[in-house]
Amino acid sequence: MFTKSMYSGNTEQQYDMLGKQLDALLTGESNVMANLSNASALLNQFFDRINWVGFYMMDGGELVLGPFQGLPACVRIPVGRGVCGTSVQKQETIIVPDVHAFPGHIACDAASQSEIVVPLIKNGEVIGVLDIDSPEKDRFQDGDRQGLEHFVSVLMKHI
Repeated sequence: MFTKSMYSGNTEQQYDMLGKQLDALLTGESNVMANLSNASALLNQFFDRINWVGFYMMDGGELVLGPFQGLPACVRIPVGRGVCGTSVQKQETIIVPDVHAFPGHIACDAASQSEIVVPLIKNGEVIGVLDIDSPEKDRFQDGDRQGLEHFVSVLMKHI
């Protein structure tokens, strides 16, 4: 397994390698839970300066906690609430430089200072979100958005 220190090049090249690694890791496996679990573990190894990475999946009209790496988390999030629920509602990636400035932020981990959420869209519908938190403000940039959207597109081929 690769670790962040093994990725070289600029941000785009690092995310490209991460996407290739994810594709190789998931090829041949059809179980959604196994694939989400390995995807969250891979991201946890790739990123530095994060304190939570994982998935929330749609179930009964709300987000429900899925595979993750980090401290125990909120189990259910209504659509339209918090960063994750807002991402579902808008069907777009959201970068929050300071979670305390985000209206309605749900504080699952008091250490979290910034967050990025990428929706998982299949056949035009949001089926879940990728959520990553950091204990640093301004941790995520546009390069992360682009890279994680690519990561999710690779993941969706296996879900």
